[in-house]
Amino acid sequence: MQTRRIAVIPGDGIGIDVTKEALAVIQTVCGVTGDAVRTTEFDFGAERYLASGVSLPDGTHDMFRRDFDAIFMGALGDPRVPDMAHARDILLGTRFALDLYANQRPIRLLHDDLCPLTGRGRRDIDFVVFRENTEGLYVGMGGIFKKGTADEIATQEDVNTRKGVERIIEHAFRYARDNGRAKVTMSDKSNALRFGHDLWQRVFAEVSERYPDIESNHLYIDALALQMVKNPAQFDVIVTCNMFGDIITDLGAALQGGLGMAASGNINPDGVSMFEPVHGSAPKYAGKNIANPFGAILSAQLMLEHLGLAKAGLLIEKAVIGCIEAGETPRELGGSLGTREVGAAVCRRIEELGG
Repeated sequence: MQTRRIAVIPGDGIGIDVTKEALAVIQTVCGVTGDAVRTTEFDFGAERYLASGVSLPDGTHDMFRRDFDAIFMGALGDPRVPDMAHARDILLGTRFALDLYANQRPIRLLHDDLCPLTGRGRRDIDFVVFRENTEGLYVGMGGIFKKGTADEIATQEDVNTRKGVERIIEHAFRYARDNGRAKVTMSDKSNALRFGHDLWQRVFAEVSERYPDIESNHLYIDALALQMVKNPAQFDVIVTCNMFGDIITDLGAALQGGLGMAASGNINPDGVSMFEPVHGSAPKYAGKNIANPFGAILSAQLMLEHLGLAKAGLLIEKAVIGCIEAGETPRELGGSLGTREVGAAVCRRIEELGG
């Protein structure tokens, strides 16, 4: 039996709290399914950075590639590191170093009561957003001239390469075909960003021709945001650039119950991928047993499914839905359970489902 090897970076703040529950869920579900998973924890985060000045030791990314099948990462951020240098190095550095070019965000409502839209329910909100994860405005190209003066100039360059745009669009269409999704929507702002997003337009048209069985359409990003609220049921798969994807996936998280319910994967189809909940580290709530662990648990589900453990992923999802239906939820979802109690409830339901 193949053993899946997972590197774990709990991170900072409530990242540590919710990661603990996600790991408990992984061990429970694999105990039920018989899948072999080995987790190895690393103390990369603010505490280590403050003590040593090092975010990630040299060779860490090579070690991830060589020794692990996936990475599970908790939230990063600590007020004692005001410029968040360690968080950028660990999170963004890993995305770039491992070429995790496809950010996958499932937008799936698990219970009607969690949706803020009147008259919308589970049947309406079930789509996936793919955000280009290694280019765009987040590559850090630009500069500041005459900083701090009345004549200050700041530039930030938006980088779009043919390779980068084509592979994320191709990934979205391939995912749609492999997962029974009927339509891929590409979103850009090519009416204003006439150079970089002209590239998106042309490449999308070319790639869509390779998938005649998949419907394709285009919406400008402002229109897409409006339609996500007005009629989210029209979407199956959305693909967009780095910044726009960052923004609309938080809107999507609101449709499914908030950031505490949002899972994500940073995917390299040909290498090791990284999975993380997308909420912040919320240091003031750390260790108080009040954080919502569902986002971390659902990220673990996404990771196990990516590793080929479909049965384990299905059990986790069923257990989370069962908890929500029974009101076994944290306070932010209207329940009364703490972080640890929610994790225990999910584990108990997995065992019941598996039995």
